[in-house]
Amino acid sequence: MASGSQIHYKQNRLKQLRAFCHAARTGSVSAAADKIFLSQPTVSLQIQALEREFDTVLFERRGPKIRLTPEGQLLFEMAAPLVEGMDRLHDAFAVQCGRVDQGALNIAAGESTILYILPEPVRSFVQQYPGIELKLHNVTGRDGLAMLRSDEVDMAVGSMLEVPDDINYRPFVTYSPTLITPLDHPLAGRESVTLADIAPFEMILPPRHLSTWRMVDMVFKQHNLAYRVTLEAGGWEVIKKYVELGMGISIVTDVCLTGDEKLARVPLNQYFPKRSYGIVQRRGKFLSPQTKVFMKILDKAFADRVVEPLPQQSGEHPVWDDAMLG
Repeated sequence: MASGSQIHYKQNRLKQLRAFCHAARTGSVSAAADKIFLSQPTVSLQIQALEREFDTVLFERRGPKIRLTPEGQLLFEMAAPLVEGMDRLHDAFAVQCGRVDQGALNIAAGESTILYILPEPVRSFVQQYPGIELKLHNVTGRDGLAMLRSDEVDMAVGSMLEVPDDINYRPFVTYSPTLITPLDHPLAGRESVTLADIAPFEMILPPRHLSTWRMVDMVFKQHNLAYRVTLEAGGWEVIKKYVELGMGISIVTDVCLTGDEKLARVPLNQYFPKRSYGIVQRRGKFLSPQTKVFMKILDKAFADRVVEPLPQQSGEHPVWDDAMLG
């Protein structure tokens, strides 16, 4: 039978490892303290206790920021699944007993994903699991990845072009690049168009620092064609509205097209790649029962859609969804 001192030691060990893991993910003792509702000195003492016990240095300290040493990285890889498993023990026990009726699910997504991808899956989830608190965080791709890495959200949903080494991306649906024009436009009604057909007309595109503009620019340059952008606008709904008003034409991903718009559309698959949307998670993340059931609902909702191959893995900065307007 375990003595009182042994139980107290194990409780302290879990607290120390939890503080250490949050500090490792956030790169900051103060951020870790805020995350687990402790004071900064308390978190520092817990980390120092681990360093004394293992007789090693776990963090390199550079001003307010900290970074794992090789020994710290090893301990983090060993401890993170244990801490997450203990923190999720109640939920995991409930699902093993056949109950997924409580708890919370936090999802990061961009505005376009929330508007066009998630409505039906969210409606189905809320109907099936009314006791689970669902929170949708409307964020850009960069902010969403930061929330994933700091465990502020359970998962993200979006469109990734480049996938860093610490992130898993599993696409579940793809959409096609499409030219949209006013109904009375000279290109309206055509089954296909060329870039040379598009080039003379005024275009509406998202801001030039986003990847949609970069993609259009690259493709036109590859074909030695000039193009004219007369209006920069953020958000597909805004772009569609101004195209309807006759202020220009645009190139979008057809995820944003409901069929109710007063627009003509022409596919552009011969020039631009299709765009996949998928589930984005931190590699090695413990999947809560709530996360698993939502993933199943997503897969079922888009089971009839063709999924393109996974993008190439890359260590470069990724972007998804509204970080690049889809």
